[in-house]
Amino acid sequence: MRYTIFGESHGPAIGVVLSGVPAGLTLDWDFIAKEMARRAPGQSNLTTTRKEPDKPEVLSGIFEGRTTGAPLCAVIENTDTRSKDYGNLADCPRPGHADYAAYMASGGCNDYRGGGHFSGRLTAPLVFAGAVAKQILAGRGIQVSARISMVGGIKDPTKEQIEETIMAAKMDQDSVGGAIACTVTGFAPGIGAPDFDCNVEGIFSRYLFAVPAVKAIGFGAGFGFASMRGSEANDPFYMDGDTVRTRTNHTGGINGGITNGMPVTFEVAFRPTSSISREQDSVNLRTRENVKLIVRGRHDPCVLTRAVVVVEAAAALASCEVLGI
Repeated sequence: MRYTIFGESHGPAIGVVLSGVPAGLTLDWDFIAKEMARRAPGQSNLTTTRKEPDKPEVLSGIFEGRTTGAPLCAVIENTDTRSKDYGNLADCPRPGHADYAAYMASGGCNDYRGGGHFSGRLTAPLVFAGAVAKQILAGRGIQVSARISMVGGIKDPTKEQIEETIMAAKMDQDSVGGAIACTVTGFAPGIGAPDFDCNVEGIFSRYLFAVPAVKAIGFGAGFGFASMRGSEANDPFYMDGDTVRTRTNHTGGINGGITNGMPVTFEVAFRPTSSISREQDSVNLRTRENVKLIVRGRHDPCVLTRAVVVVEAAAALASCEVLGI
């Protein structure tokens, strides 16, 4: 399957076209609604106050309750936009955001309202596509699950620590980053290849780096390998009945770009939200002068609580490619 996400944060709608969906699949719409709700904004004081129902409307690819094999297109209406909050960003890019890069890439024609096509709002259709992918994977015995593994430097934080850390940043007119750990179970050994197109780590990385604010990924022990010796890093083999397994999983279920039968594990790092209320240095692209910028609008002080399901969605779509679906 391949997906194409379209729309802008403050446009009339956002959506996704998912091609290559197997025909004859009966989608569980209650499951899809629950997945969308996990990412939806405005559900707590830890997130943006923007409220969107995020109810996808399917335009194609479904007939009499089943997928047809034709491209599956879903649209999500934008209903709670305040474009006037972004007027000062027309000429002054936010530090850390894609504003300047988008301005240069488009020759100044980018939609700067809420980040336009570069907004985290565009992860809503990604979650829809991921929910479809999860249902396909479930039929093949593959499950995807993720959790917040770090926030503001705190490893394996409790729910209370997550809330306290995010609220402290919010009260300080700032933001905070962190990491999300993800596990994919059910892959048989021997899937993938060491080359560019079929390398399992490469496939997952392509999907995950398409998620806004993701800046690093590590499989298994990840950057921890840099401080290990081989005797610590190696995963000893043993026989579990007729099945070959490893006693540890430092390699994250992948060797040489190929699955080894153990769970595929990885951790992705998210940068702190770039839109903060503090005064920052920027430039006016029209006058070519240095300026002070205060970002208005509604923004998450931390993306992690809403990004868990987004990482799962990206991982589910990547898993489908690994399997050749």
